[in-house]
Order: sequence, then C-alpha cells, then structure tokens
Amino acid sequence: MSNESVQLIYPSDEMVKNAAVSGMDAYRALCAEAEADYPEFWAKRAREMITWKQPFTQSLDESNAPFFKWFADGKLNVSYNCLDRQVEAGLGEKVAIIFEADNGEVTKVTYKEMLSKVAKFANALRGMGVKKGDRVVIYMPMTVEGICAMQACARLGAIHSIVFGGFSAQSLRDRINDAGAVALITSDGQFRGGKAIPLKPIADEAFAMGGCESVKNVIVFKRTGAEVNMVAGRDSWLHDVVADQSDVCEPEWVEAEHPLFLLYTSGSTGKPKGVQHSTGGYLLHAIMTMKWTFDIKPNDVFWCTADIGWVTGHTYITYGPLACGATEVVFEGVPTYPDAGRFWKMIQDHKVSIFYTAPTAIRSLIKSSENNAAVHPKSYDLSSLRILGSVGEPINPAAWTWYYENVGGGRCPIVDTFWQTETGGHMIPVVT
Repeated sequence: MSNESVQLIYPSDEMVKNAAVSGMDAYRALCAEAEADYPEFWAKRAREMITWKQPFTQSLDESNAPFFKWFADGKLNVSYNCLDRQVEAGLGEKVAIIFEADNGEVTKVTYKEMLSKVAKFANALRGMGVKKGDRVVIYMPMTVEGICAMQACARLGAIHSIVFGGFSAQSLRDRINDAGAVALITSDGQFRGGKAIPLKPIADEAFAMGGCESVKNVIVFKRTGAEVNMVAGRDSWLHDVVADQSDVCEPEWVEAEHPLFLLYTSGSTGKPKGVQHSTGGYLLHAIMTMKWTFDIKPNDVFWCTADIGWVTGHTYITYGPLACGATEVVFEGVPTYPDAGRFWKMIQDHKVSIFYTAPTAIRSLIKSSENNAAVHPKSYDLSSLRILGSVGEPINPAAWTWYYENVGGGRCPIVDTFWQTETGGHMIPVVT
C-alpha cells in the first residue's frame, strides 16, 4: 500500500459555473429528482438527448423482473442520432473526425462526409443481404473506416462485434463462431509504430480452423497495400463494394431494446463472455456521460486514446462524441512513435481540449521523459487543454500528480472514471 497522497484540486468557479452540471447544488437537485421518480428522471433525459422516430410511452417496464426494459416501445437509430441529425442541425461542414495516421498524415472528415461514407458502406452491406439482427464481426485497425463499419452496422440494425486488432486467429475464430456472424469486415493490415502488421492473413487462419461457416461475405479494407489472399465468391475489397453505392441510406428504425453490439471480454480469466448492449439505454448513457462527465462543448476537440476494439473506444470514439456533435481526434499509432512526445505534439497540433487516456500510458511516458527534455510535455504548447481523463485502471498518486502538473499545467481537473465492458459507460466519475 502506497503512502503517497493526492491533494484535491477543485475546478475554477468559472468552469463550474459554465459546466453541464453547475456545482454541487445542481448535482444534489439531480439526485433528488432521480430519487423521487427515477423512471421519469431517465425518461426526461431520453426525450431531451435522443431523437426518436417513434417516441416511447413507457420509460421502465418491470413486469418481467429482473429482465427490465427501458423505453421499450420507442424506436430510434443510433447512426441517425450520430450523423443525420447533426447534418440536419446545420453541422454538416463541421469536422467530425481529425484522423492522424501512424506516419503523421492527417485527414479531416466532416459530418456530411461521414454520413456519406456510412450510407455507402451500409448500402453495400444491405446489398450482400445483411439485415436487422444479423451479427457482423469487425476486425479492423484504428481508422475512419473502422468507425464507419460500426456505424454502418448500426444503421442497418445489424449487431456488430468488434475483435481487437491485436487478437489472435483463435480469438477471432471463437468470437465469429459464438456470435454466428454472417459477415466479417477486416483489413489487409494495420500500421503500428512504423510497421505494417497483417490482419487478413490472421482472418484466413481463423477460417482454416473451422467453425466460421456462418460467414458468407468478407469485406477487406486496403490499408497497407500488402498482398493478401482473396477467396472468390466470399472476399471483396471495400473500395469496390462501395464504389457505385448511393450516399443515401434510410436507417432501420429499431426498438430501444434491440441489441446494438456484442463485445467479448478478453478471456484472460476464462472463456470470453459476450456482453450485449441495447440501443436506447446505451446511447443515452454515452451522450449523458459525454455531457456530464466531460462537459463537452460545441468548440471542444475531444481525444480518447483507446482502441475501437475495447468498450472505451465504442462509447467515447464511435458513438458518444458523434452523438453530441463534437469534433474528435482518432489516432492510428502508438504514443512512443516516432518518439515519446507523440501525444503532446498531437494535443498541440490539433488544439485538443479534452484528453482521455490510461494510467499505463501516463506511467510509460513519465519514464520516457525523465532523461529527455525534448519529449517532456512542458516542451509543447498544451494550453488548449481544459479537462483531463483517466480510464482503464486506478491511477496511482505519482502518475496523477505528474499528469496534473505536467500535462494539465496545474489548471485542468482530472476526471478519474470507473466502469467496465458490462456497464458500457462511466459508473463512478471522480473529479480531482
């Protein structure tokens, strides 16, 4: 047990005044409202924060406890809430994603462009017979196309299941088999730390193991340009299947309890468990935590450094920021390439205002900067930052102090978030 201690640092009065929940009095009022009538409390937020095709008439159905249902007779679409409604609200030309590739190349994608990409992707999937309720496994690198693949599934009411790009053929095979996936979306490879790493050959190995017979179509994104085996009648290049598709795709309006995605635990302590999240409740949680935990504002640039292969990447890359109409950074590479100043340079270059990362990353960067002033956070202009976040594990006092003083400049509150795959979003966010 460490005897280190952390001094609590409170946000400035101005920050509290302008926050989504403006101080303890507002917080206590919310708690009192929820305690008095929690079904109506959540119903009010769902009506305020989500666009419904068919409004729900009942907030909570407890008739089959413990299998509770929320907003069950309401219909919505998550992709519509992330993209269409932003375009309809006049944000079509706003940058949705600032993508920085492993090699430093930067691509900016607007909400209008994202909607077009997702619509074409969804139409391609629909043309292959993918429909509401089908499971689609996604084995992709951290790219705009990976996010589009998830959004395209959501647009069709298909249930996506992401497999982290660092997992083995056996892990991929097991998840395809368990989900009964009808399609696989993958890539020829991915770039990490200046190296091209194969993905499609690992997928081929998974198929060779047997148990993936449910998959009828494999879509391959050309990322690295490596030569890969393409099976006739099953495998297609992404750029080919979207080439002639319409950029208009009517969303599939699904019930609030319809599954949005399956995400399997890592399996480090036993057989991987498939966690299923529904559409309405999950989307509300994602939006609310973006607003209440991160205090997202229209002019913020939000950056979550997670991978879409983990639940953090689902909620705070693919869905939460876009559902709030935010601009976010998506990063393909690793924090130590080409040097350990990569994170700080990106914050400086893209004027990131909310930065959300893991204590493991912080600790590794502390060590890297100890004897190299060039990669120390203080060698960069991080004045755009206003909120820092921590996720994935408890943050130790030494890492917290370094993060607060050297990255946040002694002025940015740190939101330490506790949650897990099963909850889909923050359960206990502690601001220090």
